[in-house]
Amino acid sequence: MEDLYLYLTTVGALIMASFAIFIRLKATKRPVSVKKIVLPPIFMSTGFLMFLYEPARPALLQVIEAVLVGFLFSILLMKTTKFEIREEQIYMKRSKAFAFILIGLLLARIVFKLVMGDAIHVEELAGMFFLLAYGMIIPWRISMFLNFKKIQKDLEQATKSKEMVSLET
Repeated sequence: MEDLYLYLTTVGALIMASFAIFIRLKATKRPVSVKKIVLPPIFMSTGFLMFLYEPARPALLQVIEAVLVGFLFSILLMKTTKFEIREEQIYMKRSKAFAFILIGLLLARIVFKLVMGDAIHVEELAGMFFLLAYGMIIPWRISMFLNFKKIQKDLEQATKSKEMVSLET
């Protein structure tokens, strides 16, 4: 029965990773907005409800480890997330690294499940991976927000400069 559970959760994780890659690639075709940057972590925060279920609560040391690993992964995402201006709007540049990072996380999750599955309960491991993901998305989205605001300011200044030039001629 545990093997079936392992296979089902692994297939579920594969589907979710594929869905995330698909969504990210699709997102590069539409302009970025503050709402699109800020809302995903807010929606994801409902996952904290899992900790109402006691078996899903990791120990304090495990919480710290998961959040720190998430922060380390966020550095990769911050380095690979770039914006560009097209048609006087801000778009996210495509990054092949994003897919590899997600696949790497998925592989790490599978390895952790196989190696530590007997030492750490599945529910506790799920809590740790949620904390890892949240520890990754928050710094990444803050970085995205700050970069977006900087580019938005540059775009507004460039637009004002163009308007001034057109008024002068």
